[in-house]
Amino acid sequence: MKCAVVGAGAWGTALADLLARNGHETMLWARETDVTATINDSHENKRFLAGAPLSPSLRASSELHRALAGDPELIVFAPPSQVLRRIAADSRSLLRGNPIAVIATKGIELETFALMTGIVEQELRGSPVVALSGPSFAAEVAARQPTAVVAASTRPAAAVRTQQAFSAPEFRVYTNDDVIGVELGGALKNVMAVATGICEGLGLGFNSRAALITRGLAEMTRLGAKLGARPETFAGLAGIGDLVLTCTGSLSRNRALGAEIGRGLSLEEAMAGKETVAEGVITTRSAFALAQREGVEMPIIEAVYRTLFEGQPARESISALMARELRPEQD
Repeated sequence: MKCAVVGAGAWGTALADLLARNGHETMLWARETDVTATINDSHENKRFLAGAPLSPSLRASSELHRALAGDPELIVFAPPSQVLRRIAADSRSLLRGNPIAVIATKGIELETFALMTGIVEQELRGSPVVALSGPSFAAEVAARQPTAVVAASTRPAAAVRTQQAFSAPEFRVYTNDDVIGVELGGALKNVMAVATGICEGLGLGFNSRAALITRGLAEMTRLGAKLGARPETFAGLAGIGDLVLTCTGSLSRNRALGAEIGRGLSLEEAMAGKETVAEGVITTRSAFALAQREGVEMPIIEAVYRTLFEGQPARESISALMARELRPEQD
């Protein structure tokens, strides 16, 4: 299969490498010319995935029209969430036919509350759209450590084609038709990881972490059910699987940023000098607004929002969570 990957951060690079190693002709687009140079010359993304040798057959370009040339059958979109719409719109005029669009970006668009698959469906009308999500640190995928993810689509044939394209001895892909549940799980877990990091930065222990992950899952499921997702999806790889990984793994950017805030830094101080995006910060705004619109109670999301954007001290946010009115565990 001829494939293109749009976005050469760590995750986009790892997925492009996986496709290339699976024998697909793969072109990777990066905005940064130094990234394309190191991929083409030394088979390594020294800026975003340093130390991971990439397939010699993988090629990169900083010109989008070159990356999408030759009518790719499958396109992976992996840019930061806030630029996905613009990049998808730029891609539309460069494509012929309706290639499968695989969305590896996780988030909720602030202005519209659109999920990432919804954005691409709007911009690439006619293309089957698939959400790829699950517990998967890019560095471990590039190191070919065993990983399992989900390919979700309302178009079963597109989900199966994506499953076949990415599956490898160390990379197992399951299919699912609950796109809303899979996407919400991937987006909201980043906010929960920021919350977990805040607890860590405050010096709180494993009891607090376990409570936050468990109640965070309840919040994610509550919003998902309101929006039409199946609750059982949140018990799977794109729900509890990704949530546990991002809240506990040492490679989690969202958890690390939360820890800095818990130790007393402001959001601006914690983000200063960081080249990679902690999507949980962006998703906190959109998730908080979406929960308010839908009338869904999400106290952890609200606590993170007030800590990040309203200046509420982190310890006060935790105290407010613990002081909430007593209630049954199950809604």
